[in-house]
Amino acid sequence: MTSRHVFVCGDPALDFAATLRSRRSSGTEVLTAPAQLESWYLASGLVDSLSPCTEADLAWARIVREAVYQLVTDRRHGRPYDETAVAVVNDAARRPAAQPQLAPPGRLTTATPQEALSTVARSAVELLGGPDAPLLKECGNPECTRVYVDRSRGARRHWCGMESCGNRFKAAAYRARKRQAPALTLR
Repeated sequence: MTSRHVFVCGDPALDFAATLRSRRSSGTEVLTAPAQLESWYLASGLVDSLSPCTEADLAWARIVREAVYQLVTDRRHGRPYDETAVAVVNDAARRPAAQPQLAPPGRLTTATPQEALSTVARSAVELLGGPDAPLLKECGNPECTRVYVDRSRGARRHWCGMESCGNRFKAAAYRARKRQAPALTLR
């Protein structure tokens, strides 16, 4: 299965929140089936192997994802945190998390879907309660609703990722400038 997952946000909780794309328009769901949730956990690098996800795991993961997105949005806009979202994320974070183990090939993290989701929720708690919280920005692409941690020099980053949004907008701006530029005439 080809991975449709993108990891450009600078934090696993933000990348997880971005599994519902284009929230202001089409609302494209990436986690359409338990297998997609499994695929995301593995592709994220949070776990190396995972027991199978169920429909119930997928439903709970989507609830936690939306709570994370709500809290990130509240933080970005300087609003008090939504109490229901806080309760959901704290509930998920309080459960046992994936635990890495040392194995002959190196680090190995085997987890259940609940442990993987707890790891994501703990990442959200650390992000929102830590020094990177003021660095949260939303992508400059009006159709993209990814939030990322802007650790760039001078906090001047505008895009969630150059491959996903930045190059597209830079190319469009270049083409627009070319169309508006007067044609040079040769004498």
